[in-house]
Amino acid sequence: MEKLVIIPTYNERENIGNILTVVFGLQQNFHVLVIDDGSPDGTAQIVKDLQPKYVGQLFLEERTGKLGLGTAYIHGFKWALSKGYEFIFEIDADFSHNPKDLIRLYDACKKDGADVAVGSRYVSEGGVVNWPWDRIALSKGASLYTRMITWMPVKDPTAGFVCYRKEVLEAMNLDAIAFVGYAFQIEMKFAAWKLGFKIVEVPIIFQDRTHGTSKMNKGIVKEGILGVLKLRWDSFFKSYRKKLRSNNEFSAVAIK
Repeated sequence: MEKLVIIPTYNERENIGNILTVVFGLQQNFHVLVIDDGSPDGTAQIVKDLQPKYVGQLFLEERTGKLGLGTAYIHGFKWALSKGYEFIFEIDADFSHNPKDLIRLYDACKKDGADVAVGSRYVSEGGVVNWPWDRIALSKGASLYTRMITWMPVKDPTAGFVCYRKEVLEAMNLDAIAFVGYAFQIEMKFAAWKLGFKIVEVPIIFQDRTHGTSKMNKGIVKEGILGVLKLRWDSFFKSYRKKLRSNNEFSAVAIK
């Protein structure tokens, strides 16, 4: 049990079966945990129907209600650590991230020494396709804004395609991760960076979903804008830096 891919879902019946087929079709011994937030479209049932085909590889956690992306991943991280997985991945269900790039993120951590590998749209050879200009402007603006405020050396801090070594998640106090939407991805990278872990960006091509609807809304954007300011402000205080650290054996990681 080395590699776990976490896929949060809400109304992804048009995508979930296909993306599971592709991930398992890579034949790289990825396990998958789907965390479904009570999708009324039957997403969870599709996963259940596929579990006999992928015994011991496909897992499902069902939650009641739409509780947010961040809490879904925190739930998944804790589940992964309890099962002993060494490399834990985040990926969207809608094929905006190419599942084949999971291998490249894994290699960046396993072979090249990264603690966190980020599938990045905004490094050389990365990019986006099928996005309207206003969405591109919003995303690039958010990335630039985040880097200016936090000084974090990550060109795509809002990216949601990530591989973590287990040591990173074990070192964090996951219960202290405050944001649930747009700012969650920023906060996770910021926490890893502050804990002294090595973050590497791997170029990817991000493609807008072709099925289903985006979960982006004004509240998520607002959380991102205000959340970045709060992260930077809180980081000036020792209480924040102490709050980041888990109480387990990895908590002695040096903090910047």
